[in-house]
Amino acid sequence: MAAIEIARRRFTVDEYYQMARAGILGEDDRVELIEGEIIEMVPIGTRHAACVRRMLHIFSTKIGDNALVDTQNPLRLGQNSEPQPDLMLLKPRDDYYATFHPRPEDVLLLVEVADTSLAYDREVKVNLYARAGVNEVWLVDLQAQQVTAYRRPSPSGYSEVKEYGRGDHIAPLAFQGLNIPVQDILPGD
Repeated sequence: MAAIEIARRRFTVDEYYQMARAGILGEDDRVELIEGEIIEMVPIGTRHAACVRRMLHIFSTKIGDNALVDTQNPLRLGQNSEPQPDLMLLKPRDDYYATFHPRPEDVLLLVEVADTSLAYDREVKVNLYARAGVNEVWLVDLQAQQVTAYRRPSPSGYSEVKEYGRGDHIAPLAFQGLNIPVQDILPGD
C-alpha cells in the first residue's frame, strides 16, 4: 500500500487578513496564525482571565508611561505568524501602534498564561517567540502555580530558562527594579 502524502496549505499574514475581510474569519473567531496555520485558540477560563487581569493591574500601576501594557492583541512575527499573546509590555509609541502591529523588537516582555494549553504554549509558541527574537517571555503555568522566564533568544530556543514559584519574586529584564511577588500574579485557589 502506497503512503498518502497530504499537502497542507500554509497562509501568509496578508492572506489571513484577506480571509477576515472576505468574512471567512469573523471578528469573534478566536484564532491566530502560527507558522502559516490558522489555529483555534482554547477558550479562556476564569482562572486564566483572572491571571491576565492581575498582571494588567500590576504592570499598569507599576510601570506607568514607561511601557504600553497590551493584552490579547496581535504580534507580527514575520510573513507566516501572528499570535495573540495574553500580555505584552511594549515600547511606548505616540500612535499606540496604529499603523502596524507590534513586532519582536517592540516587545519588552511577552506573557502567555497556560491552564490547559501548557504543552502547546511551551513547545510551539515559546520556541516561535525565540526564533523571532522576542527578548523575554514568561509562561505562567496555572496548574503548577509557577512562572517560567525565558530569556536570551536564539533560533534554537532560549538559552536562559528559570522557574519561579509562589515564594519567589520576578522582574522583567527591561524593568529590573520591578520586583513582583509570583503569588501576586497567580490567582488564589
